[in-house]
Amino acid sequence: MTKHLLPGVIAMAAIVVASNILVQHLFGQWLTWGAFTYPLAFLVTDLMNRFYGAAAARRVVLVGFAVGLVCSFVGTQIMGEFGPLVTLRIAIGSGAAFLTAQLLDVAIFDKLRHGSWWRAPLASTLVGASADTAIFFTIAFSAGLIWLEPGNDIAWANETLPVLGIGPNAPLWVSLALADWGVKLALALLALIPFRIIVKKFHTNVV
Repeated sequence: MTKHLLPGVIAMAAIVVASNILVQHLFGQWLTWGAFTYPLAFLVTDLMNRFYGAAAARRVVLVGFAVGLVCSFVGTQIMGEFGPLVTLRIAIGSGAAFLTAQLLDVAIFDKLRHGSWWRAPLASTLVGASADTAIFFTIAFSAGLIWLEPGNDIAWANETLPVLGIGPNAPLWVSLALADWGVKLALALLALIPFRIIVKKFHTNVV
């Protein structure tokens, strides 16, 4: 691992570890605290892409993926009140969502890197975050994928309720996914501020 990637690697690893811990703690009815930390991974990926290119950003993503696998494995070995802290479906969903979303982010950013400064980070994060939410919640909680882990009781996630408490009836996990997606979109917009500040401060290193 080259020295110039170290800050990105450390930041990505810290975000992944923090998100794996905070996702176990609720914030209100529809969110976990992890929803507020995980989207920062897109900011790290975009900054590494802007400064050092797509290949370097992919290396940082792969480190984050490896850290996520370790966290998931540790979680499957820790028993909580209702079973392991991390189920097999959550581990699979988390890994697949992270890797797919982050690699999409890298590819889209790279395609748009020569346009307006905001276009690449905003478009890549919006697409990546949307893919992340769809993949994770579908794999982790959809009743149609019960065969992935037949012994995992996900009846609670498929309880039919009004979407976000006000919409048409749908499984609870749909509300959780929409709330998570909304936070990611909001943070994608807010992340443009630190992205712009950091890039302008270190503009001599931009590729």
